[in-house]
Amino acid sequence: MKKNGLHLLLSVIGAVLLLIGGCKTEAQNKALIGGAVGAAAGQAIGRDTQGTLIGAGVGAGVGYIWGKSQDNKKAEARTQAGTAVANTISVWITNSNGSQTKVELTRNPDGSYTGPKGERYATMPDEEQLKKAYGF
Repeated sequence: MKKNGLHLLLSVIGAVLLLIGGCKTEAQNKALIGGAVGAAAGQAIGRDTQGTLIGAGVGAGVGYIWGKSQDNKKAEARTQAGTAVANTISVWITNSNGSQTKVELTRNPDGSYTGPKGERYATMPDEEQLKKAYGF
């Protein structure tokens, strides 16, 4: 590799490392990294500007697709976590001594509810129903 090519490659890698800090998504990060790796590979294989540019383009495209896949997985995980929280309902029951007990119910897709011990209720249970299992 010529001295100018090495300087260009090091400059591209340095710029990529600086830019990664400003990226908001994995797709952007991976596109930058892929572009740098592709440029290095293109330069090593073609030993000319055309090879470097083709490598950078291919690397950036592959990196973007890979990063977008990671972003989608993270978004799906956040959605599932949000759904799990939204389907949990806390009910406070009053015990015979005046104290209160918190019972967390899970709302099921069919509209029924499941209690902490795994018992199922066809509809939202009232305080008397929950006292039998969790109160005193």
